Amino acid sequence: MRQYDPDLTPPWKRQRPAPEVPAEPDLVVEEVTTGFCGAVIRCEKTAQGPTVTLEDRFGKHRVFPMEPRGFLLEGRVVTLVRPRAAVPGAPQRTASGSIAVPGARARVARAGRIYVEGRHDAELVERVWGDDLRIEGVVVEYLEGVDDLPAIVDDFAPGPDARLGVLVDHLVTGSKESRIAAQVTGEHVLVLGHPYIDIWEAVKPSSLSIPAWPTVPHGQDWKKGVCRALGWPENTGAAWQRILSSVHSYKDLQPELLGRVEELIDFVTAPQG
Repeated sequence: MRQYDPDLTPPWKRQRPAPEVPAEPDLVVEEVTTGFCGAVIRCEKTAQGPTVTLEDRFGKHRVFPMEPRGFLLEGRVVTLVRPRAAVPGAPQRTASGSIAVPGARARVARAGRIYVEGRHDAELVERVWGDDLRIEGVVVEYLEGVDDLPAIVDDFAPGPDARLGVLVDHLVTGSKESRIAAQVTGEHVLVLGHPYIDIWEAVKPSSLSIPAWPTVPHGQDWKKGVCRALGWPENTGAAWQRILSSVHSYKDLQPELLGRVEELIDFVTAPQG
């Protein structure tokens, strides 16, 4: 009887090794045998081998062995591995790309503020710039829209020791947002914006493994239209958590947003002249 020789297996029949992916905190994966989907909470070394703990969107935790080809990441089979330890002496960086300051305490909050349009905007800014903002003592608040922005700015009363930065969605020539922003003037207030209809679009499609953000016909709810076009359940809250969990650093965001947020932080924290 002829015995099987793996070296004679045609290349097209051989199973390719799955790529190894560090199980970094907040990485969202799906366990292949159970279909359990969740974010990485921690990795542990046990007598039976390394394990990873996942947390699903309902807060449920499950522990799985980190076996080869044991997980799906954005639809691809991967092998989770323990994250590498930091290289001693190498500078660590925050999600925004800034050099981290280990052990730094949060600064007492400044009188100045950064206002953003909605809760999703605030959560995205916190995810990428949170460490920087705490060190600088900058608080980010959301407005639930900018229709009343001139009155809100007047109430805030920006001054030399209380500068105000405002980030506006869809700030393009001729838009409603641009007309409202034009009404806000003053030496101690700065209104900037990005061109995207919603902050969702400021996340790179590649970070979500989609070819592009869909075009939603005028008159339709944009977020629900995006969910329909991508085949996601029409639950915008769950969709946002899916998007937010795909953002790990500034590299996952479009440069049109990065530059504006950095500029607002610089404006609010600039020394008094």
